[in-house]
Amino acid sequence: MGEDLQAQAGSADIVSQQIDREQSDKAQTSGEVAKPMRVIEKGVYRGPHLYSLTPMIRIKLDLGSLEEWPSDRLPHFTERLLALLPGLHQHGCCFHEPGGFVRRLEEGTWLGHVAEHVAIELQSLMGLRATRGKTRSVRGEPGVYNVMYVYEEEETGLLAGRLALQLVDSLLPAEMQGVQGLDRIYKDEEEPALQAAFDLQAALAALKYVHRRKALGPTTLSLVQEAERRGIPVMRLDDQSLVQLGTGRYQKRIRASITSFTSSIATDAAGDKDLTKALLADSGLPVPKGEVVRSAEEAVHAAEWIGYPVVVKPLDGNHGRGVSIDLSTPEEVTQAFAEAARHSRRMIVESCFKGRDYRILVVNGEVVAVAERVPAHVVGDGRHSIAALVEEVNRDPRRGEGHENAMTRITLNDHVLAFLAKAGLTPESIPEAGQVVCLCDTANLSTGGTALDRTDDIHPDNVLIARRAAQAVGLDVAGIDFIAPDIARSVHETGGGIIEVNAAPGFRMHLQPSEGRPRNVARPVIDMLFPRGTPTRIPILAVTGTNGKSTTCRMVGHILRAHGLNVGLTSTTGIYVNNDRVMETDASGPWSARVVLRDPTVDVAVLETARGGILREGLGFSECDVGLVTNIQSDHLGLKGVDTAEDLAWVKSVVVEAVRRNGTSILNADDPLTVGMSRRAGGRIGYFSLRGGADMPDFLREHIEDGGFAVVREPGRSLGGEIVIHDDGDSIHVMRAAEIPATLDGLAEFNVQNAMGAVAMAYAQGVPVNVIRMALSTYTSSFAHSPGRLNVFDGHGFRVILDYAHNPAGLQALGDLILKLRPHHQRVIGMINIPGDRRDDDMRVMGALATRYFDEIIFREDPARRGRQPGEIVTLLAEGALAVGFPEERIKRILEEDEAADLCLRMAQPGDLVVLTPTDVEAMWQQVLNFQPQPATRFDVEIERMVDQVEPWRKSA
Repeated sequence: MGEDLQAQAGSADIVSQQIDREQSDKAQTSGEVAKPMRVIEKGVYRGPHLYSLTPMIRIKLDLGSLEEWPSDRLPHFTERLLALLPGLHQHGCCFHEPGGFVRRLEEGTWLGHVAEHVAIELQSLMGLRATRGKTRSVRGEPGVYNVMYVYEEEETGLLAGRLALQLVDSLLPAEMQGVQGLDRIYKDEEEPALQAAFDLQAALAALKYVHRRKALGPTTLSLVQEAERRGIPVMRLDDQSLVQLGTGRYQKRIRASITSFTSSIATDAAGDKDLTKALLADSGLPVPKGEVVRSAEEAVHAAEWIGYPVVVKPLDGNHGRGVSIDLSTPEEVTQAFAEAARHSRRMIVESCFKGRDYRILVVNGEVVAVAERVPAHVVGDGRHSIAALVEEVNRDPRRGEGHENAMTRITLNDHVLAFLAKAGLTPESIPEAGQVVCLCDTANLSTGGTALDRTDDIHPDNVLIARRAAQAVGLDVAGIDFIAPDIARSVHETGGGIIEVNAAPGFRMHLQPSEGRPRNVARPVIDMLFPRGTPTRIPILAVTGTNGKSTTCRMVGHILRAHGLNVGLTSTTGIYVNNDRVMETDASGPWSARVVLRDPTVDVAVLETARGGILREGLGFSECDVGLVTNIQSDHLGLKGVDTAEDLAWVKSVVVEAVRRNGTSILNADDPLTVGMSRRAGGRIGYFSLRGGADMPDFLREHIEDGGFAVVREPGRSLGGEIVIHDDGDSIHVMRAAEIPATLDGLAEFNVQNAMGAVAMAYAQGVPVNVIRMALSTYTSSFAHSPGRLNVFDGHGFRVILDYAHNPAGLQALGDLILKLRPHHQRVIGMINIPGDRRDDDMRVMGALATRYFDEIIFREDPARRGRQPGEIVTLLAEGALAVGFPEERIKRILEEDEAADLCLRMAQPGDLVVLTPTDVEAMWQQVLNFQPQPATRFDVEIERMVDQVEPWRKSA
């Protein structure tokens, strides 16, 4: 910390006294005690989310008493902050020009907003792309904010948030310090140790440590950034450098400069230097004479046979490790053998080409860059020692640890010391002014060497030799190590040639040469993987909403399969590839979406997208081709800040906001909250509606008359009406709703609506209408087609309907069908439940609603009560039913799902209708199939046992 900053810090006592007095006055009047900031939770948005289409880190922060202390009320806070981080002067904030954030500080802004900008600046100091953020107050929670900012690498970004809060906290008076809950932001097994008192340099060192451990290397990063510039999706597949470019069947993979096209045989051949030389020699290419050895004696013998000077190196080494060159005596060869033996069991001794060291990069058979590599060295000034000169060279900001920077810091290791000793020097030696002291006999960047761009200088003969070398070994991306007196002259004239062919060559020397023009060598690699005009991503069709998501997704998937495509589908029952379930789980979140997008067999993704995943980490994709919102109903309210249907609509709208510019957003025209999303939706707007003919809403009629896209159920003579596509002024008849088996002859209106959404999505994706018609005419409500969604079984003398109606809106839609079916049945028996995370009033409404449709009601509980006590859910459901006058004797309360279903089935008589709303869909369907009626006497005993089982908690409730 500088003297000026220390002087400012010294004024903290005065600031502390002033705040003490003001806090004391406030405490006397309000009885409050000063509270420091507290981290409530953290989240990582990996895709589009509520606040932005850009991935961000979110920290939910409670300012405590500091809500009363914006920046302008904290004396010297702004000056001290800017002294620590002068780069904040460049932050534009809401003013979009340098100095904008400083203006906000001077006018007064809250500390959550300050922490946002500090987290961005800390990442910027690391050279990372972090330029955007936003801080929003949390409704209904005074003093609580969501602090959000972009990140390039997740772990680094999280640590930047923690350090930002610690830095801001350190500038506060002592009695206001002590951020609570910091472990919620960054927790890692190898978390870097930080001092209790904040130290900016230590913080930056910790940030650099984490970034170096977690971030992509320069080669992989350059390929990723080039892919992103081309609009190619990028997915990191591990903690190292394995990255997927593109999605589904179009994907390619890279690990550094190893690509999906890189042959394993070629990689192995390049790793065997003796085999490489043989392949090159057989192709008539210039290579040094050499021999493979296993002992120092063999090495000396080979050197004398080849003729001095020679090179000794590991047979399968890399990065110049264990390589010794220009060896002229048996003693030097023996010592070099010992060094090489640390890296391999076999060594190669070969003649030493004289000249400069060049790396020629060949991609897809073409030379794309050439670099001259200069060994690590220092230049004497006649005053400083070699060690001091190395220290001065290492101050170059372009040098860093490993491969993190353009160049690597020089280390005076044993190899360097031995090399100096060979020249009669030590680190304490003082070279004369202008004297060049080489520190290493190899020119690898990893040992501190430098690179000079020579791409424009290479002679055509040398280009041809390099190209043929890569082809001889079989590498799509190859680094050709070339020794020649002058790369601008043909080695056929000057002597020299190829000493090595490298698989997975590093790009750093070409991307950031020490001298000369940087070369974008990532571009030809991406062009090779994805030639211009070829697809890079599979279409993504995303469905969200309150009810109907799963059925709509399955209908769309069924249509696309009929169109001849391999469909990857996610839903609440699992992940499917075509008709094969590859994973059984609730797969409606972002992780499941990524599983489908990683599958190399998938032609198109159909993704059910639920509220929970959007709130937790955003979408599992950056953009979609078609997005559909089924409806917005009052469900899942009171959770994660979603308290109203309008809040829920805001969450669900993220899907259509992520629609590509040339894609299509499809909205339910019969749902006002869904229609309202048209202002934020991306791409072309389309609608679907049950209200055709004279009932059509005015806005929809105008939309169609203006040439807009819509799928409408038009009135017709058949039950359920006619499904018609309106597009660009044309009206295209698709089919009668009753022709879709899943609609039960058009009676199941909610499935008519789901089918219309599926028609709209398929049509928007370019599926011919005749294919849509044929596919939907074979889509049934069977368990195989749509498990848990209006599955009908008639095998026991009474009808059973299995449907996942888990909220009032879903039950009402199912109830409308029940009322239509009631004339055909004696009694209707229903098993009803609701998830335990719904509000008490939602449960009572569900219970009251059930009385409209059922003669006998069995209320049961969800196996996962989600914080509720046993019996609490059925009590609230029953309260709702009793409140509207439903007879107590026609209500049963059963805790366990399977027992409740068994009771419903045993109560049923021929001609009855049994409606089961399951949680475990597959288990209950199997239970229905396996049901065996029992004699009446035994059934009465079972009824009595089940009722007695629940009487104790019922009476206590």
